[in-house]
Amino acid sequence: MPQVGAGPEMNFPLDAEQLLDTARVETSLDDFGDPTFEEGLRVLLDALRDEGDLSPMGIEIHRFTLGRLLRERLRVLDWHRRHPEISQQAVRAPFFITGLPRTGTTALSHLLAEDPDTRSLAVWESEEPTPPPETATRDNDPRIAACAQRLGYLLANPEFLKMYDGTATSPTENIDLLGQHFRTEHFEGMAAIPGYIRWWLGCDMLPAYRHHKLTLQLLQWRCPPTRWNLKSPPDLCHLPAFAQIYPDARILWTHRDPATVLASVCKLIAFIRAMQCEHVDPLQLGREQLALWSEGTRRALEFRSSVGETNFVDVFLADMVKRPIETVAKIYDRFDLPLTAEAERRMRAWSHSHGLHRHGSVSYTLAEFGLDRDKIREAFRSYTDHFSIPLED
Repeated sequence: MPQVGAGPEMNFPLDAEQLLDTARVETSLDDFGDPTFEEGLRVLLDALRDEGDLSPMGIEIHRFTLGRLLRERLRVLDWHRRHPEISQQAVRAPFFITGLPRTGTTALSHLLAEDPDTRSLAVWESEEPTPPPETATRDNDPRIAACAQRLGYLLANPEFLKMYDGTATSPTENIDLLGQHFRTEHFEGMAAIPGYIRWWLGCDMLPAYRHHKLTLQLLQWRCPPTRWNLKSPPDLCHLPAFAQIYPDARILWTHRDPATVLASVCKLIAFIRAMQCEHVDPLQLGREQLALWSEGTRRALEFRSSVGETNFVDVFLADMVKRPIETVAKIYDRFDLPLTAEAERRMRAWSHSHGLHRHGSVSYTLAEFGLDRDKIREAFRSYTDHFSIPLED
């Protein structure tokens, strides 16, 4: 495992002190708040140096991404300092979608986002939550166009479009909010950093979720509604910490045969890593993902057995594909929420225009990532047995 605090040996061009100093200069701010964020930053940089095999393009993408996270962290905390009333904002009973990747988490989050009484975390405001959006200008904020331009480089590739077709205003994951505290599995999507992932699996996530909540409070302060629609598959690994910050969260756990989705997960990550790494080892990637997600489901099951079923709803991908509105209606009914006619109309419209594989399907196999269906089934057996998940051929 990389050692915390290692210096910029081997002429690695990403240095913690330089990144921190640059963020201070660019924002004219210097209060980063809870200092525990620095540990994750340094472990991440050490892993990128020792394991990431970044290309020159990858170096610049990471410099931009990490610099943005540091600047936004400074600005979020500065808004709270200048407006202490923001911290009085209540974040009550958010929807929280989690589960294995490629099991319908994105589709479910889009359906929920169509309800005008629900507040989703949009891609653009996740990337740049400051200044906080206002209701009157949220739909035409200039940050939307800037975000759309960045996304355009990815979506211009037809193969990537088959795997992800979101927009700047689409609901997104906890990537940037947890990333501002440098405690998120999502960094692994950009480069192979097993040392960082080992650290992340064992780290204390409470400080990261506290900062996550600070950002939600800021975003809803001048821009309701306040019933949040959140999602993040990797948070399966840290539900106890998430639930400590959001004890009344409505956790929606999506399900599908892991042997069907795991190769798809690897294919998406391999595509993104190839843009910024000198080499992508598909066999290493397969081993990493099998270990990570089997551990995630194990942890989530353990947590759920300890706290009970009250806050959980199970959502099966097959049901959502065949009966999307009925699936959402069951969720609302479970939590005694009204599904209004307008929400249902908008959900149906979204569903009709976003059919499965509407941009075509991606070709991949388990074998190209060194994975075997029987071994996957064995690794996830307790999970698939517990939920009686239909196994697919």
